Amino acid sequence: MRVFHVGPEQFTELAGLPAQLPAEGFLWLGVARSEFDARQQQVQAALQRYSGSTLVDLHVSDLLNAQLPSHFDTTPWYDLMVFRRLAASPSVTPDAAEPDHAAVRHVLEAMDTIAVGLVVFDRVLLSVHPGDCAVREFFAQRLAQLTQGGDARAMQRLPASPADLMLRMVNHMVDNYLELRRQLSRQLGWLQKQLLRTHSDFGDWPLLLEARDRLNLLEDSCEDQTGAVQEWIDALDEWPDTPGAVAQRERALLRLRSRDVLEHIERVLAHVRRLEQSLGSAVQMHYSALGHRTNAIMRTLTVLTAIFLPLNLITGFFGMNFDSLPLVHSSRGIWVASAMLVAVGVGLALLFWRKRYLSTRGR
Repeated sequence: MRVFHVGPEQFTELAGLPAQLPAEGFLWLGVARSEFDARQQQVQAALQRYSGSTLVDLHVSDLLNAQLPSHFDTTPWYDLMVFRRLAASPSVTPDAAEPDHAAVRHVLEAMDTIAVGLVVFDRVLLSVHPGDCAVREFFAQRLAQLTQGGDARAMQRLPASPADLMLRMVNHMVDNYLELRRQLSRQLGWLQKQLLRTHSDFGDWPLLLEARDRLNLLEDSCEDQTGAVQEWIDALDEWPDTPGAVAQRERALLRLRSRDVLEHIERVLAHVRRLEQSLGSAVQMHYSALGHRTNAIMRTLTVLTAIFLPLNLITGFFGMNFDSLPLVHSSRGIWVASAMLVAVGVGLALLFWRKRYLSTRGR
């Protein structure tokens, strides 16, 4: 567990849970899910001291559940936001690498998500992360950099409240989805090109089905995220008005950040839906091209059959076991019959060629 004091112009990591809240600012308790399970009573006792209330049992179960979908819930004492982030950073996939089957599978594996729990009190933020705590480490380092050097303008960018920090963390998780978009588009674009290659025997149907399933799961996750953030915005509008210009400005900034997060999620959702439509269209085009190729082959075979049918008729006629057939006893009969066969065959071939029955192009 890492405990931070976020003040108006300071960001300090504390050695442990303090006995009481600091005079200014708020506390951020960042804890891994396994550690939260082990130190649950200690965290609950600290929250009781800081805010006069503890987490209800249902919300504790939500925070311990790594598979819970994104959702928002509120109580008179705190707000709970469960948000699913990418299980792995999108930067683990080498963007410069040439697309291939391994790269496509790598990107699909990077689309796995895991839940992060964020509990917002008046002056306390409790964040429950997966074991790697990537989001916690990112913000711990980022906020510490803002306070280095004594730059007053940089210190003004520190979060003003637990809700502000919560929205920044959610926005960071959504930005990871945005970073994944380019790699996802590149790899799935390569897969679609393999699907539509001329005269190719495409055999990566399991990978294609996996890509479609991952896109469906990502779409469902984005829809859950949209619903959770929208419920947060609705709850934010129901907060009681606090007098003072500073409080009004903080409320306006929270609304602005909330709408920005919602807009980013909608961008990811729109992109995922476009990829789903593109993938479905590529499959339909594959079957259309396959059907066109089959029709062209059948047309060629049909034309060849039509050419040889009259020739079979001629040879069958002269092959009948009758003594009075024309040209049977003539020394020129073989040449006349051969010339007749060649003339009929070439004539039919030219006729079908002019009608483009033997051409690779349609009419």
